[in-house]
Parts: sequence; C-alpha cells; structure tokens
Amino acid sequence: INSTRWFISFVSYHLKRLTHISAFLVGALVLGSVAFVFGLRWVESLMTFRPALLDAKHPPQPPSGAEDVWFTSADGTHLHGWYFNAQSWPPAATIIYFHGNGGNVTNVGWWGQSLARRGFNVLLFDYRGYGLSGGTAANEADLYNDGKAALSFVVNEKYAWPNQIVLYGQSLGTTVATDVATHCGCGALILESGFSSASSLASRRLPLLPRWLHFLGRNRLESARKLKNVNVPVLITHGDPDLTIPTDEGRALFAAANEPKKLLIFPGAGHSVFSSAGPAYLDQLEQFIRGAVVSRGVTEQR
Repeated sequence: INSTRWFISFVSYHLKRLTHISAFLVGALVLGSVAFVFGLRWVESLMTFRPALLDAKHPPQPPSGAEDVWFTSADGTHLHGWYFNAQSWPPAATIIYFHGNGGNVTNVGWWGQSLARRGFNVLLFDYRGYGLSGGTAANEADLYNDGKAALSFVVNEKYAWPNQIVLYGQSLGTTVATDVATHCGCGALILESGFSSASSLASRRLPLLPRWLHFLGRNRLESARKLKNVNVPVLITHGDPDLTIPTDEGRALFAAANEPKKLLIFPGAGHSVFSSAGPAYLDQLEQFIRGAVVSRGVTEQR
C-alpha cells in the first residue's frame, strides 16, 4: 500500500511539473509570436513610411508659379499641397504627382515647375503625416484615401476634366496612383520606379523572411494585381540598376498592365529617374502625356 501511494504521489508530482513546463512553453510561444508580429510590422513601417515634417509655424513659401492649397481626406485629415498653373494656354493636362515614401513637397517643387513650363497644370501634395499635412501615415488605406482626395480637389476646385488628369506615381507613390486609377476616372497613369507588391519587394529586401509569413504584414500594396483593372494608357519607367527597387519590379508592372502601355528603362538613372535622366526623360514624358490625352478624344476645356 505504501509503495502504491508513493508511486501515485511520484507520478502526480511529475505530471504537475510537466503541466507547469508545458504552460510556460505555451506562454513563451504566444509571447514570442506576438513580439515577432509586432517586430515585423515595426520593420515594415520603417521601410514603408519615412515622412519629413515641416514646421507649421514657419511654413515654406511656395515655389515661383505655385500656390498653397489645402483639401480634406475622407476621414477629415487636412492635406497640404502646391498647385502649379501651366505656363501656356490651354493646359495640355493636369498632373497629380504622388511622391515616394520619404521627404515632402519641398523636395519636388522644381519638378512641378519643370512640368508647368511644358504646359501642364501640376498638383504636388503630401500624404498625411508628411510636410504640413495632418495625421499620421500608418497604412495603405489612408494613403489611398489621400490620393482620392487629391483627385477630387483638381476636379472640383480646379475644374479639370477627368480624361485630362494624369496620375503620376514615384516609388511608393506608384501604389497610390494605381489604386486611385482603379476607382476613379483619369486620362493616363505613369509609374516611375514602382513595385508589383509588398510581398514581392519583401522577398528581395528581406530574403530570410519566408514568403508564407508575408501575410503578417499590414500592407499588401498589390499594384500588379490592380493594374488589370486599369484601362487607360500606362507608362512604366525605371532606372537600371535601381538599388532601392529592382528594375525587374518595373518589368513586372509592365507585364501586368493592359494595352496601350509603354516601358522605358533608363541605364544609370537609379531610383529617381526624373531627377537623373535629364531633359530627354521630360521629352518622352511630354510626348506620352500629350498622346494619351489626345488619343482619348479630349480637346475641349471647361
């Protein structure tokens, strides 16, 4: 009897120890998984959004030929931009420029001036959390709403015909421009130094992260998939080599786009094609935009 009691006590003791160890391991696994997900999303946020704020008390003066403009996103977030009127009449088109994941409009004011001199109205604007715009950049849905607000602004406040509006995205901005093009009318879409999806880019930038874990990321940024629903002329441009977003990503976007479409690869241009390829790039942009707008039968002005 004593031996039986001892055996039962022995087994019970070790079962309790195993239960405690199992509970500890399960708890550690859960906490580790949560920490991994938060860590992954923290890295994702650092890679996706690099906003540069401006001092609202000492705002920069708009470049020559531009005016300060403000408009509101769907959730009430106030967005700031610069609007350039074309330096010739009538304007050939209205270009909305969606910048990349860093900086703000002050970095591309000269770009707006260059396009205005070539006969285009231009809106440069900052997403939420960038420049003087309110809010915080945290997810793709907010950026898409900001892009739609920019389109609504040029239509409702600047009286641009939708078929005369060109959506021009650079780097991260290509995802915003593409999403807006799938939901709203426009005349043409230009994607410079873009990428096909967040997962595709993560495979290149974080090769040690298994692809089957990519679903844990907050943002999908699936431009290649969305391009199948864009039915306006599309221009894809990319530098080669591009150390930030590989040139093959631009080729993947081109493969996904519907006709009519055009691909321009600029050897040695790097990630910022518009700032390094020179006047020859502007010449080809102007030719594409004018051809795209005219081909859609838009000749009148409001």
